[in-house]
Amino acid sequence: MTAVSRLSEILGGGDDPTAPVSVVRVLARHGFGVVEPGQLLAARGTLDGQIVVGGDLLRGALDVTAGDLARTALTVPETLEAHVGEDDAVAAGLACAGGATLLAHPLDGGPAHALAEAFAAGTPAALVSTVDGRAALAVVGNDLETVHGSLGGDGAGLDEAALGHVRGLLRRGATATERVELAGTEVLVDLWVPVPSLLVVGAGALGEALAAQAEVLGWGYRTTTTVAETTAAVGAFTDADVLVLLDHDPAFDEALLAGLGHGRGFLGALGSRRTQAARRERLLAAGVTEDGLTAIHGPVGLDLGARTPAETAVSVVAEVLAVRSGRDPDALSAKRGQIGA
Repeated sequence: MTAVSRLSEILGGGDDPTAPVSVVRVLARHGFGVVEPGQLLAARGTLDGQIVVGGDLLRGALDVTAGDLARTALTVPETLEAHVGEDDAVAAGLACAGGATLLAHPLDGGPAHALAEAFAAGTPAALVSTVDGRAALAVVGNDLETVHGSLGGDGAGLDEAALGHVRGLLRRGATATERVELAGTEVLVDLWVPVPSLLVVGAGALGEALAAQAEVLGWGYRTTTTVAETTAAVGAFTDADVLVLLDHDPAFDEALLAGLGHGRGFLGALGSRRTQAARRERLLAAGVTEDGLTAIHGPVGLDLGARTPAETAVSVVAEVLAVRSGRDPDALSAKRGQIGA
């Protein structure tokens, strides 16, 4: 079981959906070098009276301390100052020693289950709490449109400020952790934006160029060559996953059908207009509707005038980025208003 799936299981309640859940987050830190944002550890009770813990803080360097803290925070928020020495920090993969202020707080069932489902599905999610941990809300969905919980405060002003803030962060397209003041209240914000994982079916220069683009962007990358392997991979897609089908063999229609069946991820297929037309007729004959076909991006890529494999790879990942952000690509010089808004 991966760390993400374990965290999702704990937040979701496991064998007892009514069990109390707590989370531990990094409220402040000094040292350690560059640390990934979105650090989270969770704990919950079980039917047999045990408490299970999962997640990751500072590459595991504080998991024991944070686990103990999570167990005590199932009902009452708590903060703790923790320190990691040089040897332990380096052994965990951190650059150097450091200290952190950990915030542990209970999380109601609604926000906890929402985060669990978002982590499992690979969709964006945010957790915002007051810095004392006494109130929290979770926001999930591709546009962070669904809200669970409330920060309280005077009317809905704080909640609205929090929603505006995390949705603004989402437009940057990267996981983030911030301690900020919103509507006169200091809050801790964690935003998780799933990293795309690129599945390329086929080989050759374009496959190599796509691998290079994935590395530059920090995306996951893998290749498959058989229909069975590809179909299984696409069948397990989350919304963050991307298929680029380079192989024109009609047998790979099975993988596209698997993707259309569950509606998750980006489905792209290379090929000439003739290849696309033939694929379209086969899929229609297989029962796919005209509307369903719009979920397949083919020929995949934006019209950038690409000629080389490297340029074509840029056009492909550019379309993925545009689709993920809900944009209709156009030249920035033709836009009006703030760039990046």
